[in-house]
Amino acid sequence: MKKMGDFAFIKIDFKVERIKRTLYECTYVQKGASSYMDKIKTGLIGLNSLLNGGINRNSITVVIGAAGSGKTTFATQFLRRGLERGNDGLFISLDENKEQLITEAREMGWYNISDHIESESLIFIDANGKNFSEFVREELPNFVAEWAGSNTRIVIDPLTPIIWANEDRYTQRELLMLLFKEIKKIGTSVCTLEEHGISGDLSGSETFIPMYLSDSIVHLRFVRNDSFTQRQMEILKCRNSKHSNRSHFFRIIKGFGIVIESNGKKGIKKEITTKNIPKILEADLEDRLSGIPSSAKERIQQSLARLDDKDFENINLTYLIDRILEDYSD
Repeated sequence: MKKMGDFAFIKIDFKVERIKRTLYECTYVQKGASSYMDKIKTGLIGLNSLLNGGINRNSITVVIGAAGSGKTTFATQFLRRGLERGNDGLFISLDENKEQLITEAREMGWYNISDHIESESLIFIDANGKNFSEFVREELPNFVAEWAGSNTRIVIDPLTPIIWANEDRYTQRELLMLLFKEIKKIGTSVCTLEEHGISGDLSGSETFIPMYLSDSIVHLRFVRNDSFTQRQMEILKCRNSKHSNRSHFFRIIKGFGIVIESNGKKGIKKEITTKNIPKILEADLEDRLSGIPSSAKERIQQSLARLDDKDFENINLTYLIDRILEDYSD
């Protein structure tokens, strides 16, 4: 085991199961230890209960997955939920430009994203093409100095270019440590990380270093069966908090984003596509959404108007309504 300053650098030769065991040992807490953790709601339907109430405030969550697995959708839902409750949002893009991200957000049902940009409650920093070392060491600290203590929700999408820009593992670790330290000063962060190579093998340096340094890890993956492919989520780590140790199937529904499916009774499969289910949902929610922000209520209603029964195929409606309300219980 080599050392860098006061920090141990673990040799990166782990297989996935060993990684999971190591992370579990690093994050083990006694029963009831999470009761004092300050949680914030994720914005993802069904995820809060799997994280014992939500994401830890002022923490770093790394979301890992292959292309198309739902990483950016996860991140934008997290941002949108904060904006609905009055928090500022900061999106640091290390890959796509601002215009492309806005277009993709609208296509996924975030129709009023421009309102937040115009009011400057949502700020985009386009770091694509920058010298990442200079950005982390010089530009970011100056920005953080102005925003410190602002209780902002931050997204970095993706972390991968920072790692690829430096072949030296010690430099990778140093930059990520500095990055995480700085953004914790202004709020709670979700960082995406691209998964390459063999699906599920998280032992490479491009994944292991940020996994080791982060507070929480969520792995999104595809599960392929004979006739279809499903998306699946697993929480590998949540420091100082209890969390689900199971894998959970999820789907992406336009306007709602990631919806984690119930492990219990499924909904009824509809052979004929109609607007019946969205209308039932809207009617059931109408009487129960009085306590949520008006912008969130309007978004849900707009989303339902654009969906049909097929979008909710095999979804348990009672479960869905309860999980929506759960996310707005604060």
